Amino acid sequence: MLDQIEEHACHGGVQRIYKHDSKTIGLPMRFSVYLPPQARERKVPGLFYLAGLTCTEETFPIKAGAQRFAAQHGIALIAPDTSPRGANVPGEAEAWDFGVGAGFYIDATREPWSKHWRMYSYVRDELREAVTANLPVDGARLGVFGHSMGGHGALMLALRNPDIYRSVSAFAPIAAPTRCPWGEKAFSGYLGDDREAWKQYDASELVGKAAHKFEAGILVDQGLADAFLPNQLNPDVFEAACKAAGQPLTLRRHEGYDHGYFFIQSFIEDHLAHHARVLLK
Repeated sequence: MLDQIEEHACHGGVQRIYKHDSKTIGLPMRFSVYLPPQARERKVPGLFYLAGLTCTEETFPIKAGAQRFAAQHGIALIAPDTSPRGANVPGEAEAWDFGVGAGFYIDATREPWSKHWRMYSYVRDELREAVTANLPVDGARLGVFGHSMGGHGALMLALRNPDIYRSVSAFAPIAAPTRCPWGEKAFSGYLGDDREAWKQYDASELVGKAAHKFEAGILVDQGLADAFLPNQLNPDVFEAACKAAGQPLTLRRHEGYDHGYFFIQSFIEDHLAHHARVLLK
């Protein structure tokens, strides 16, 4: 059951916040939904946005300016929180890049995280099913995109589940998490020390094994003034992996843009158009 806790008129549609008791997470979870005006008349495609480290379900709808373009195309926007909250795991809030606000969209297997930190299954299954069962969102026309940690999540979820997600894009994704400090910290903490097990959540590892190609291409935007580009993001690794696998990729590098939401605002229109070309066919 979904508990609607906010609603705001926005670009002819409605921006809402929902809360529900998650069986997957074992705790209450919150997520935001933008329903465009077309959703009053029919089911519309849904585009899931996965946010980055420290963000919540409110970050994207407040900062990205995406609703205007979602209304133009008639696409719903769904944004979950970035981790469980209220688990009271010792040390869960000691670091900004691990624990609360840093679920990395994976299913933890290492105690004490494995009980609640199950964001992969939550996003792929429970959240998707809750949205498509209770809201005018067409479960056969779904896409996924995200930023930074959420860009990693979007690429990985799409590559592992092309039967669910028909389109995918990312802003400044952690594109090879098994090869950077953020990913090594999160994966060792959540999954343990077996690096082979980490690869199932690494887009640069997955793209070569994917049974399905995204023929419309994957869109990635990267700012060249991004402070995290030199040692955390590895877009070149993902670009090389896509080339070797024959996966169409548009990787755009932008002078002067950093890692924040001013960068996302600048190119969000292109990402909505990218998804619309696939989801509105």
